[in-house]
Amino acid sequence: MSVIDWDEVDSGLVGAKAIAFDTCHKIYVLMDDEQVAETRGYGYGDEPDSFYTCDEMSHSEMLEKLKEWFGKSCALKFIQAVETNHTDPNAGYTDLIEQGATKYELCYICGAEGCEGECEDEDDYEDEDEEDEE
Repeated sequence: MSVIDWDEVDSGLVGAKAIAFDTCHKIYVLMDDEQVAETRGYGYGDEPDSFYTCDEMSHSEMLEKLKEWFGKSCALKFIQAVETNHTDPNAGYTDLIEQGATKYELCYICGAEGCEGECEDEDDYEDEDEEDEE
């Protein structure tokens, strides 16, 4: 599982034509005019505060809006950059924040977010305490 990296999103916004949000969990950075038109055709922008072009917002405003949308999205949230690829439409998608990304690295021992292996020490002490009691 990957970690949320807003610097990667910031870089992915360079040259973007628009940003779009389905108001649940799908967040897109649209990289060309064809994607802008196609995404509008899917109904993005029908809801207030769900679609902005580079003519309406600066790069930094778009980044802040993406952070806002991401913060209020459901657990399935992701951000993808999308550019038109007529040969393979699926090849046009690039994960900027993949679905399931976490704020911190997951512990390699217990799987908890942000633990950083501290659980290993706690478990060792618990095992030693149990042995002392016997």
